[in-house]
Amino acid sequence: MRVGIVILPEHRWWAAEPRWRAADEYGFDHAWTYDHLGWRTLVDGPWFDSVPTLTAAAMVTSTIRLGTFVTTPNFRHPVPLARSVLALDDISDGRFLLGVGSGSSGPANYDGKVFGGTDITPRQVAERFDEFVALTDKLLRQPRTTHSGRWFEAAAARSAPGCVQRPRVPFLVAANGPRAMATAAKHGQGWVTTGKPDAADLEQWWRGVTELAERFDGVLEQHGRDRASVDRYVSVDASPVFSLSSVGAFEEHAGRAAAAGFTDLVVHWPRPDSPYAGQETTLEHVAAELLPGLGGRAAGLGERGEQERGGPTVTDWSQQGRSAHG
Repeated sequence: MRVGIVILPEHRWWAAEPRWRAADEYGFDHAWTYDHLGWRTLVDGPWFDSVPTLTAAAMVTSTIRLGTFVTTPNFRHPVPLARSVLALDDISDGRFLLGVGSGSSGPANYDGKVFGGTDITPRQVAERFDEFVALTDKLLRQPRTTHSGRWFEAAAARSAPGCVQRPRVPFLVAANGPRAMATAAKHGQGWVTTGKPDAADLEQWWRGVTELAERFDGVLEQHGRDRASVDRYVSVDASPVFSLSSVGAFEEHAGRAAAAGFTDLVVHWPRPDSPYAGQETTLEHVAAELLPGLGGRAAGLGERGEQERGGPTVTDWSQQGRSAHG
């Protein structure tokens, strides 16, 4: 199992840089940051844009993969987003992953409301998301793209020089509902879940995660995708128990994720207070004592090849980055 860590974009770079360097040195397989204009209870605090943050992170790391967790159409348009993705993929030398999600239309949707927009229905959110992902996919694959849809327009948008990773940067699609799962099945090299909301305890939350994974299996089958062709990421800090509140909490999450068939576990860098309140010493213990035994980058193991599974996943695409670019 691979393990990734989210570093919130809330620190000035002199304080953030050591975290990104440490994530690489600890042996985490991937590191992420949120792509929001402001987020929940932290909306009035310091907050920096994800694209320059990840650009800076790419310059101070060497091996760890980097990505957005997640980019939404609440304030991103596919045309300028694709240009940012091309640049991040180039600067990181093929280490960039694009995490995408539908965003929300409810009270938590600060990203959209800050523009003075109005709420849209859940069905419209799903429709917009599917068009957003499909158009971004085209923009990153094709040298020139024209599109006229319900939500987005593009007129002869160029994409030179193209992605380092071929055929494009891998997509990790966050999806809990059926329509978003269909988008993940059509376009994703990875699927991300945060489980079902409002779980009373950890046991209930993991039951919900398992149910969602089984549901996604059915969606993959409907779209003719091999189950093994899509990596599975679970963001465990959406559960009632923060993964780095203790070494034991991390061990339990990792064990349950492996038992449920997930390829990747995502945790958050501990903060001094909520959300994700914890001690950095716990993170250090987990990195030193547990990561090497999980079989990811920290263990020095080679990545799985395409021949072991039914099609290219995030891992497989990453192997093509530098050679395809050259």
